[in-house]
Formats: sequence, C-alpha cells, structure tokens
Amino acid sequence: MEELLLAWYSQFGRDLPWRHTHDPYSILVSEIMLQQTQVDRVVPRYHEWLERWPTAAALADAAVADVIRAWQGLGYNRRALALHRAAQAIASDGWPADLTRLPGVGPYTAAAIRNFAFGDDVLPHDVNVDRVERRTGHGFRGGAAQALMDLGATVCLARVPRCDACPLATDCPSRGIRDEPLRKQSRFEGSFRQRRADTLRLVAATPMPTQHDELDREAVESLERDGLVVLLADGRVSLP
Repeated sequence: MEELLLAWYSQFGRDLPWRHTHDPYSILVSEIMLQQTQVDRVVPRYHEWLERWPTAAALADAAVADVIRAWQGLGYNRRALALHRAAQAIASDGWPADLTRLPGVGPYTAAAIRNFAFGDDVLPHDVNVDRVERRTGHGFRGGAAQALMDLGATVCLARVPRCDACPLATDCPSRGIRDEPLRKQSRFEGSFRQRRADTLRLVAATPMPTQHDELDREAVESLERDGLVVLLADGRVSLP
C-alpha cells in the first residue's frame, strides 16, 4: 500500500517550498506558520520571512515588535512570539534532543522537524495523516509523511472523499464512507479574535493612548496578558 501511495505522490504531490530544504530552522518556520493557517496563505509569507531572517540567529536578534509586525495577517499572533523565543533558544544553546522543549513546539511539530530536517523515521500525525491511516487500517512509515498529508488534503477528504482518484481505494475498507461533520470553528468575523487582531494592527502602526476611542480596551488587556503589547509609562499602548 505504501508503494502505491509513494508512486501517486511522485506524480501528484504538491510542490511546496519547504519541501526543497532540510534546514531545521526553515522547517520550523513553515510548521509554526502552518498551524491553523492555510497553505496558500503561508507560501508567500514563508518566502518573505526567510528572506528577512534566514537563520535562527538572525531571528533571535530581531526586535519583538518587528517580528509581530511581520506576522500580521497570519493569525494567532502568539505563534510569532513562540517562534521568536524558539529562535533565541536555538541561537543560544543549539537544537535540543527533545524538540518539544522549544517554545511553540508540540509533539507533531517536533516529529515534523525530526522527519523533514533530520531524516528520522517518525510519522508526524496531523488530521490528514490520521484520517488516511484510520480509513485504510494501515500504519505508514515516516517516509510516507508528505504523501499522506497530500492525499488527505486533496483526495481522502473528510466529508467528500474522492475515492475514484485514490491510489489506495482498491484495498481500502472505508471506500465511499464519509466522516461525520465536526464542529465548525467559530466565525472570525465579529469575534473577539477579530477584535484582538484589529487592535494589534492599530498598535503595530503606532503607539496609542490607552484612552483612544479606537482602542478596544478588553482586547488590549488580552493582548497584554499574551505579551503582544505593553503599557508604556506615558499611558500609551505599544508593541513590546
């Protein structure tokens, strides 16, 4: 089954920029960006980021405010702070044996870096990988990770699986079976997440008085708790 999958991937796999490198820092950047952000939005920002900060040391030396500004539009801005702190840890002490010691790096991201950068035979388990393994009843090796991700993202879809285009369909016990719909993520439009994003965008443009009519005070308090803004002695809100 794995041979069929890899043969399909060689013909239909997505050409993504982070698949052309084994540099662990570049892989880390891509994986942090891809957390809860669509691939097509990440690709141009990944290029821009690495052009500006091509190494962990370069990012470690960057001002926090510049990092937050560069992240604008990718969402979940705490990831920018985590990536910056991870770069500082790497620049100071190198890559730890246990990658989950790095800020923002959980088991999945650690497995992805080990596989794609260091060549370890570990399988990073995201929703697409888990779906394909569950439906086929087959356990795959680390070398099939990218193929599994692409198959799950483009063919073995949760709600409308394209079984007629799947290289594994012949021996798949779940052929034609759709998953039950999961609870949808809450709408961004009009949400507190949007209020936070709008507030951060205002402060990123210029420090603003806390009493400014355009500032959402509840959002400011939330952003301050996350370390994304600071209150200056003169009563203004600013990036760190």
